[in-house]
Amino acid sequence: MNKKKTGAVILCLVIGWLATLSTDWQSAWFHRTVMGGPMVALLVSMIACNLLPSLHKDFKAGTTFASKKFLNWGIILTGATLSFADILGTGVKALPLILFNICLSFTIALLVGKKIGVSKNTSVLVGGGTCICGGTAIATLSRIIKALEEEIAFAMAAIFLFDTLAAFSYPYLSGALGLTDNQFAFLAGTAINDTSSVAGAQATYVAMNGLGDWSGALNVKLVRTTMLIFVALVWTIIMAKEAKQNGESGQNDSLLNVVKKTFPMFILWFVVMAGLNTFGVFGFDVPGLGMSATGLLGKLAKFLFASALAGVGFKIKFKDVFSKGIKPITLGGITWACVAACSLAFVFLFSGYIG
Repeated sequence: MNKKKTGAVILCLVIGWLATLSTDWQSAWFHRTVMGGPMVALLVSMIACNLLPSLHKDFKAGTTFASKKFLNWGIILTGATLSFADILGTGVKALPLILFNICLSFTIALLVGKKIGVSKNTSVLVGGGTCICGGTAIATLSRIIKALEEEIAFAMAAIFLFDTLAAFSYPYLSGALGLTDNQFAFLAGTAINDTSSVAGAQATYVAMNGLGDWSGALNVKLVRTTMLIFVALVWTIIMAKEAKQNGESGQNDSLLNVVKKTFPMFILWFVVMAGLNTFGVFGFDVPGLGMSATGLLGKLAKFLFASALAGVGFKIKFKDVFSKGIKPITLGGITWACVAACSLAFVFLFSGYIG
């Protein structure tokens, strides 16, 4: 790792650390937490990115490393603060809404995309990014449907813009609408695109409401992320059939290889850590810190989430986002709005089921 890349990683860690501390400063100044540490880190790095004239490619590589690795490690450590009962309580219950949103997102993206003149590949990527997990879904599906770099850039721009808007606004919208904790978990977990943004919105909500290590939104989001496997399989089959009809060789990957490539391994380790915590492995007190290992790992997870969001912020250059074209941005906004409206309707109509 060269100096610029290393420097970028260290900078993300510093921003993450200061952003995590900012929750205590907010409590002292405002007598409540206005914004969670991860969203503070996102805001700081996003402002820095847009004020700086340009970023070196090695620096960008470092921020990408931070955004991906720190997020995955944060999710894994979050598992140590949960039990299987916690995960099954909210995550699996959201499955009907998750499945409906997947169908809705692809339908809206393909129909509206065709209507306004967006390529089919871009529409597929926008649909997948909106209903599953933002950039990860776009990267996965782009290999399957053989999307062009331009189409990937269009989809990424459309996803980042509305994902950031949702991450900042949903905790406050939830308070304005009087949603319960589980209702917020369903809304944020199913209607914010990227996992890092869900973690950031959850951190703000937790800090605003004094919920400690509550992870309902992230539980829902991780169940939703696993759906990438099935979405990838469906599009692999679709592309193979289209290739056969066109007399082409078709997809080279077997369904087993698709599963291997798309399964997010951090979710497996998240489940392992939750299993260990369920059996009390992390219940011991850490000498000299006055807290349990579960509490320590939970604090470390929040720090890693903030550091990951710092890395994400350095990717968001508003000039570049809007230069990608108004049509993909419009498509992303319409698809995002439809999914958000569906999730909002669900949390109100089925409030008894959600709890």
